[in-house]
Order: sequence, then C-alpha cells, then structure tokens
Amino acid sequence: MTDNENLTTQIVISIAQQTLTVYRRQKVIAEYPISTAKNGIGSQQDSGCTPLGQHIIAEKIGGNAPSHTVFIGRIATGEIYNAELGALNPKRDWILSRILWLSGLEEGFNKGSNSQGGCDTYHRYIYIHGTPDSEPMSVPLSHGCVRMRNQDIIELFEQVEEGTAVNIIAQ
Repeated sequence: MTDNENLTTQIVISIAQQTLTVYRRQKVIAEYPISTAKNGIGSQQDSGCTPLGQHIIAEKIGGNAPSHTVFIGRIATGEIYNAELGALNPKRDWILSRILWLSGLEEGFNKGSNSQGGCDTYHRYIYIHGTPDSEPMSVPLSHGCVRMRNQDIIELFEQVEEGTAVNIIAQ
C-alpha cells in the first residue's frame, strides 16, 4: 500500500451497530462484525470501556503469525488457540492472530489525561484483535478492545498500515 492509499484509507467503528467499516477514497471496501466493551463507552484508565473519537493505528503486531496465535503482552506465546486450550484457561482474555494497537489523537479525551485521570487509548492497551471463534460477534463483551473473528482481523491487517485513521463512534 502506498502512503497515498494510507491517507485515503479510514476505519470507522460503530459501537451501536457493532461493526468495523473500512473506507478507501470514501468508498466502503469491507465491513466486519465486531465486539466492543461490555462496560460500554469510555476512555478512563481501568474502566474496561471502549474509547470514542479519532485514533490511528500506532502499531501492527503479528504480521507473520499463524491464525489463532496467542499473544500475551503483545508477544506470541508459541501457543495456537483451540477449544482445549480455552477450556484449560477459562479466565484468559484471548488476544489472537493479529493486533492493531490504537493511539488516541484527542488530548484529554482519548490521549494523555483529564480531570478524572488517565484517558490514553495507547497506554490503556486498546487494540483491534482476534478472539476465539466461539465468542459471539455483534454483542459488546470485550474488556475495552475491539474484538474480531480471526479470519477478519487477518484480512483487515493486510488492508491497513500504521498511521491509518480509526474513528470510533457511538452511533
């Protein structure tokens, strides 16, 4: 992808619709079902909420990893997720296949801090990432991140670059 294409590619995440839409030159090129935060919308540290507003993809992680690769702390563990591994670790918040690490662009809203404390999307480790295929989509169930099907996050990962605009909206 050229730098020019990167500037014309944008992601819009709709909390209400639980969708992630990819636009290139203002035309829809892909739409995916997602799962955002069970705790709703918000940007404060430790809220477990999905932040609204203007973001960029700050880092792309896992580009050559096999599908269903398990990540902890953004490092591949060497594990490949399956139902048996899931059953052995029922409390784990699975981050699989690819990570698109978001960074907020709006100071005091989704970047830095405000009167309530930290509100920084990047420092909250808010990602777009894969999740077990058994997890429902179109239902808010995450801990703040944007969860996607593994095949979808792998496809999305190939369509975007670091610096791609991501707008998270309530509608």
